[in-house]
Amino acid sequence: MTNFYAGLPRISDFDVLTSGDGYAPLPDEWFVGVADIVDSTGHIARGFYKTVNTIGAAVISAQMNAVGEEAEPGTGEFPFVFGGDGASFAMPDASRERAQEALAQVRRWAKDEFGFELRAAMVPVSAIRAAGHDVRVARYKISDELDYAMFAGGGVRFADEQMKVGQFDVPIAPEGELPNLTGLSCRWTPMVARNGVVLSVVVQPVTNADPVALQKLFREVIAITDQLDRNGHPVPQEGPGFQWGPEGLELEARATHGLAPLWKRKAQLWFETLIALVFFKTGWKVGGFDANHYTQTTGRNADFRKLEDGLKMTIACSAAVQQQLELALERGRFAGLIQFGTATQDSAVMTCIVPSIMRDDHVHFVDGAAGGYALAAKRLKDAIAATAPAA
Repeated sequence: MTNFYAGLPRISDFDVLTSGDGYAPLPDEWFVGVADIVDSTGHIARGFYKTVNTIGAAVISAQMNAVGEEAEPGTGEFPFVFGGDGASFAMPDASRERAQEALAQVRRWAKDEFGFELRAAMVPVSAIRAAGHDVRVARYKISDELDYAMFAGGGVRFADEQMKVGQFDVPIAPEGELPNLTGLSCRWTPMVARNGVVLSVVVQPVTNADPVALQKLFREVIAITDQLDRNGHPVPQEGPGFQWGPEGLELEARATHGLAPLWKRKAQLWFETLIALVFFKTGWKVGGFDANHYTQTTGRNADFRKLEDGLKMTIACSAAVQQQLELALERGRFAGLIQFGTATQDSAVMTCIVPSIMRDDHVHFVDGAAGGYALAAKRLKDAIAATAPAA
């Protein structure tokens, strides 16, 4: 069943997905891969939020380059979700060996390039179901060119929990084994909050929460964001900004220099971004590349809300809408349906995977510029700990 994911319908209505409709169970012979950075909030507090995002996106980039074509013959499609300080994905068992190798190599790269500890695990779907959970997946059509995976059933969360206690561990690769991160880039400038703040939200359903009440809550939350311009999309409709010497150039060089000297890759990127600046400023077209079209497509393709055994969003909103959202979530917490965490910042950032600038299927992950999802998840965990019964 390697063509399972490619055969799923692409659903364009996010409300349908919040209701639990449109999902299909992953085949038993598939596995779920998960990875996250140890002490990501500490790294963020020390100013390394873009590094954290880059490593999280690298998990997905490495899989695309290593096993994407094998996962879905002829399409290269497989489900994945960016989590800010990590990522999750699913693959058929036929791709296990290469997926594990790519994960192990990203662990080695994160350690050697940045001194960060990335933990990783690959959990069989059969083991997830044997533990009483499920993994269901849907495809959310975010634009005509691209869709993103949504996960439900609690199985990805279970895999993440297993990883954090050392189960199903993917060992770090030996020194010198590097992942293929071609296409990973971080060139766009931060996007300043429109009409107030950039709000990152992580919502986690409580075990055995009433599914009808939970769906009603999620729909209420989405209805609140529907008041906002483009549902709170933090990327301007015309696309993000670009300037020469982008903040993420060093990170892109560290991701893509391979065995070549870092300085050589940095020099190449300085030249490439200077040429890109000319095209973005003048609107010139060459060889079929249209800079204005590319930036507009980037805005459409940006992943700013998702469902991964819960709800995650990074949105641009007013203080009044933020208050409405948090009041609705507090009611859901009081009703025993959810736990949640939020993080407020003054801008959003993007980390990108661009297989080709000549195609419109480039991938763009949005997060808050002050730590976004990682900080919101930390506050969620703190809320859970605060309500846990005393031992």
